[in-house]
Amino acid sequence: MSPNLPKTVDLVNQSQDKPADAVFDAVHNVMHLYRSMQLRGLRDTQCNAAHELTHMEYKVLGFFARHQGASQRELVAHSGRDKAQLARLIKGLRDRHLLDAQVDESDRRSTRLRLSPLGHQVIDSLQGMGAQVSNLAVQGMSAAECTQLLALLMRIKGNLEAEAGAAPAAD
Repeated sequence: MSPNLPKTVDLVNQSQDKPADAVFDAVHNVMHLYRSMQLRGLRDTQCNAAHELTHMEYKVLGFFARHQGASQRELVAHSGRDKAQLARLIKGLRDRHLLDAQVDESDRRSTRLRLSPLGHQVIDSLQGMGAQVSNLAVQGMSAAECTQLLALLMRIKGNLEAEAGAAPAAD
């Protein structure tokens, strides 16, 4: 800075309304780094050499890992996402042999989806990478600090759910 120019004060970025924005910017940045490191770790493994996943593909695989034999309709209801978008994602995952489909015996019009053996391998690798990144993220924090952070985040979630009419958040 030149000695001839007066020092300016940034009043815009010091507004009283900024702490909430700063919290959500930080949450967004943390989640972006977490997902980036998790997916980068998967890309570096042989398991995913030919199976790059988008965030939504990962979420869909995760849903079917937790709900083996669920239908596309159940995924739509759970996620609140567009039916056509999820149909394209599911088709792509089936084409890449990450999901297997089987006709529902009780309703032949419906298809039940589950992870294929390769899908299990990919999701297991992602979850392992997620655990490593999670442990790295809280490194140096005490159990009490982690508990406090979790409690604060749950308060934020509760505030948002209360305002949104208590609609459950998608995984």
